[in-house]
Amino acid sequence: MRIYRVRSKLLSLSNFITSSSSVTGFSTSSHVPPLLQQRIGFIGLGNMGARMANNLIKAGYDVAVHDVNPSAMKLFSDKGILTKESPYEVTETSDVVITMLPSPKHVLDVYAGPNGLLLGGKQLRPWLFIDSSTIDPQTSRKVSAAVSDCSSKDKKVSMLDAPVSGGVMAAETATLTFMVGGSEEAYLAAKTLFLSMGKNTIYCGSTGTGSAAKICNNLAMGVSMLGVSEAFVLGQSLGIPADTLTKIINSSSARCWSSDTYNPVPGVMDGVPASRNYDGGFSSKLMAKDLNLAAASAKEVGLKCPLTQQAETIFTELCDGGHAMKDFSCVFRHYYSGKDEQ
Repeated sequence: MRIYRVRSKLLSLSNFITSSSSVTGFSTSSHVPPLLQQRIGFIGLGNMGARMANNLIKAGYDVAVHDVNPSAMKLFSDKGILTKESPYEVTETSDVVITMLPSPKHVLDVYAGPNGLLLGGKQLRPWLFIDSSTIDPQTSRKVSAAVSDCSSKDKKVSMLDAPVSGGVMAAETATLTFMVGGSEEAYLAAKTLFLSMGKNTIYCGSTGTGSAAKICNNLAMGVSMLGVSEAFVLGQSLGIPADTLTKIINSSSARCWSSDTYNPVPGVMDGVPASRNYDGGFSSKLMAKDLNLAAASAKEVGLKCPLTQQAETIFTELCDGGHAMKDFSCVFRHYYSGKDEQ
């Protein structure tokens, strides 16, 4: 029965991409075969990337992987998944390449560095590159332009910036939200690929808008966590237990993700980083990095963003204090000195 369901799923997805190809302009009869018949390369096997790659494998895709960490690759090679020693080697066997990397520098190195993805120039095998890293829109546009330069008269090569929201848990359960910038026809052609790793895809517009949406989302998330943590610490100081204040906030106008899904107070909610000494989840280091990207983007367009600047300062101090690898909700304990719920 399980095999039948898997085959049915693959058939329905294949039918979808075949029927949509005439709409998107990515013809399945020319250089782009039906998506499910293509090899997928995946680069970046961290907390998020490894789970995303696993979901592609579960969905029936033929996947090759690469990471600078040999231990991360061994987890895949032990399961019989093809591993490659460099980004360029991934392109030699892949039709679509997905990258999930920590920072703009890593993205530039993987695409344009020695043995990078674009080393093959106009002879590249892949027709589509998808970057799901959280980086600034400017870097996304720069890399996308370099990818487009690899197109030839016989083959168009495209790139989508497609960062994700939902965290490690959503990556594990394939319920991520993809926010996608770039060619709309490339987005439509790749939609079934996104839906193998997530449950929502949102087309944001031209190149760089997916990255812009992600840093705006993380800006709001970081500031929200600070506001919720500050409120809980004030409540504790005024004699209101965090559990009681949580019930109030979550049934009132202040309700938000940081209070009802990712509560930062240890002892209030199970299954969140606060319940396991802030291990796992989204690191303070990454939050500080994303806030820096937001601040730089705001400066570029001449926008005053005082909350962004203050949040970046707080999370940077948190990292400097030795908590860079702890989940960003640890700001409740290690910046505000909040107390565990008894």
